[in-house]
Amino acid sequence: MATSSQWLEGARVRTLPAAVSPVLAGSGIAAFEGAFSLPLALLCMVVALALQVGVNYANDYSDGIRGTDADRVGPMRLVGSGAATPGSVKAAAFASFGVAALAGLGLVLLTQLWWLLAVGVAAIAAAWFYTGGRRPYGYLGLGELFVFVFFGLIAVGGTVLVQVGHTTAATWAAAVAIGALACAILVANNLRDLRGDAAVGKRTLATRLGDLGTRWFFTGLVVVALAGVVVVALLTTRWALLGLLAVILLAGPVRLVLLGGTGRALIKVLKLVGLGELATAAGMALGLLIGG
Repeated sequence: MATSSQWLEGARVRTLPAAVSPVLAGSGIAAFEGAFSLPLALLCMVVALALQVGVNYANDYSDGIRGTDADRVGPMRLVGSGAATPGSVKAAAFASFGVAALAGLGLVLLTQLWWLLAVGVAAIAAAWFYTGGRRPYGYLGLGELFVFVFFGLIAVGGTVLVQVGHTTAATWAAAVAIGALACAILVANNLRDLRGDAAVGKRTLATRLGDLGTRWFFTGLVVVALAGVVVVALLTTRWALLGLLAVILLAGPVRLVLLGGTGRALIKVLKLVGLGELATAAGMALGLLIGG
C-alpha cells in the first residue's frame, strides 16, 4: 500500500522546481541590474512555495473527490488512497494559500505596488480552479497555459519587478525559459497519465494532442527553454549561458520521451526535468551575478 512518504516525494518533485526556479532566475536579473534584495527575494520564495504546496493539496482534494485518482501510475494521492480525509486536505490547501497571501501582502507593503494584490488573488484562484470548481480548467486542456503564465511569466516577472522596480527584455526571456520547463513537467505528468485521464473524462492537453503530439510538444518546450537562455545571454552577459549546462539533465528525458517511454518510466522524466529547471535557473542566476 502507498505510504505518506511516497506522497511527499511526489509533492517535492512538483513543488521545488516550480517554486524555486522562477525566484532564482528573477533574482539573477535583479542582481545583474544591481538591485538584488534578499528580503524581497525571500518573500517571493515564500509566496511561490506556499502556492505550489497549496496547488498540490488542492489537486489532491479535487481529483480525489471526483474519483479521477482511482487508477494512477504516479505517486499516491492522499484523498484517492484514503490516507487522509478530504476535509483535512482541503484545509491544508487553504492554509497554504493563506501563507502565500500573507507573504504577498508583505511584498505589497514593502514595495507599495498595490495592484499586485489583484495578481495575488488571481494566482490563488488559478491554483484552486485548476482541478477545483464545476469546470476546472485543467480538465479543459488549459493547465499548461496557466502554468506558463503563473509559474513562468508572472513568477519571474514579479520577482524582478518587486526588486528592480521595473522589468526588462531579459526578464521576459528568462520567464519564457522557466515557464517552458514548468510546462514540460506538467506535459510529462499528463503523458504518463494519458490513458487513465482519458478513461475518466479528464481532458488534459495530452488527451487532446494524443500520444505522439504530446511527445513532440514536450520536446518543443525544452528547445524553447534553451533558446530562452541564449536570448537572456544576448541581452545581458555571455555568462548567462551557464544555464545551458542544464542540457546534461534534459537530454535524457527528451530521448526517453521521443523513444516512447510510458508509465513509470516517465516518473524519472519528471524528476530530471525538475532538476533541469532548477539547473537552468541557477546557471542563469550565477552567470548574471558574475556578469553583472
